[in-house]
Amino acid sequence: MNGETFGILYRQLVRRMQERQGSSTSATGLTARLNKKSHLDRPVGRGKAEVSESAFSFLFCELVQYFQGRVLNISDLERKLEAAGYGVGVRVLELLSYRDVNGNVSKDKLRRETRLINMLQFVVSVCWKTLFGKPADALERSTEKENEYMIHENAPLTNKYISVPTDMGQLNCAAYTAGVLRGILDSGGFYCDVSAHSVDLPGGGGEKTVFLVKFDDRTMKREKILS
Repeated sequence: MNGETFGILYRQLVRRMQERQGSSTSATGLTARLNKKSHLDRPVGRGKAEVSESAFSFLFCELVQYFQGRVLNISDLERKLEAAGYGVGVRVLELLSYRDVNGNVSKDKLRRETRLINMLQFVVSVCWKTLFGKPADALERSTEKENEYMIHENAPLTNKYISVPTDMGQLNCAAYTAGVLRGILDSGGFYCDVSAHSVDLPGGGGEKTVFLVKFDDRTMKREKILS
C-alpha cells in the first residue's frame, strides 16, 4: 500500500472519529499528532513510502465499521465507501501527474493523458501499482457498449480481511476502490461512473471483483473528435 494513500485514509478515519467523539480528549490527541509532518507533507518525488498491509487493513476495517453503523442498507454503505475513495483518487492523479517515468518531479511538464485507452492503461498499470504494488489483473472493453470497460482484480486488497455478515452477503467493500478509480478518471477529464461487482472465478475458486467503468457522453464525444 502506497504511503500517500495510507495517509489520506488515516485522515479520513480520524475525521470520522472526531465526528463521533466530538471534542473528546482522544480526538484532540489524534488531531495534534496529525499536525506533525506526515507522508502528505513530504516532497512528491518518488521515495520509499510503503506501509504494511495489516496497518491499511486495520484502518479500512474501522472505516467500514464506522459507515456500517450509519446506513440502513448495503447500497448506502457502498455509496459511502465509494465517496470516501473518490478523494483518494483525486489526490493520486495529482501526485502522479507531477512525476516523470523515473519518479522525479517535473512541474514544468505536467503529465496528463488525453486519449481514453491511454488513460485506462495508465490507471491499470501506473496508478494500480502505486496503490497496490501490482498492476490490475486485466482490462477489457465491453463488446456490447462502446463506453463501457471492465477492470478485473482477482484479489482486491480491500476485501482481503473483511468478513461479510450473512445478512450483507452482497456487500463488496471494493466499492472504495471504485471511488478511487472514479476520482482518478474524473480528475483527468474522463467523466464516468464506476461500480464494483463480485464475479465467481472459474472452477469454484472463490470470487474476483470486476470494476465496471461507464464513460458519459461528454467523454465519448471528445474521444470521437480526437480519433
